Amino acid sequence: MPERKPRKDATRNRAAALAAADTLFADCRSPEDVTMADIADAAGVGKGTLFRAFGDRTGLIRALYGARLEPLAAAVESGPPPLGPATPPAERVPALLDALLCFKLDNRHLALALEGTGADSPYRTDHYEQWHTLLRDLLHRLPGLADPGFTAHALLAATRADLVEHLAGERQTPREDLRAQLAAFTARVLGTPGATTP
Repeated sequence: MPERKPRKDATRNRAAALAAADTLFADCRSPEDVTMADIADAAGVGKGTLFRAFGDRTGLIRALYGARLEPLAAAVESGPPPLGPATPPAERVPALLDALLCFKLDNRHLALALEGTGADSPYRTDHYEQWHTLLRDLLHRLPGLADPGFTAHALLAATRADLVEHLAGERQTPREDLRAQLAAFTARVLGTPGATTP
């Protein structure tokens, strides 16, 4: 039996909800301030519509995060260097981390909301596992790293949303300084020659 296509109004309501949530998270002072009622009001739909479409607030945040991440995910999966799969690991790892940092900087409140959802560990989310697996496999191809799995965790920790918010939001560290610091840290971990700002 063929899979039923979603009704046009359901597709339209979903898109409106994601657009409204995107704006609310971008403009909020804290991600906790954004409620399902706020999103429903901004989207012009009922709360029940949101719950039917996304299950709960966490489901909506995951859907929005996934939509925002799609261009980066496509570049990583099949794009050209330095993010794409043809890039040598020693060049690709710093480029991936820089891209992830920039994504977190551009989507700070949304990333914070995702990392703070529910009681589940942020390390068990699909997006974290995908990034960790990718980095671990790349690091495994570099000589001299005793534990690629742990190293991947340590490098990803430098891009956590709460740390990015602390450095960029609370401490007002300029974007290019954060990128340069991450590049230098990554170079030290990998044992590669000195890094410059990407």
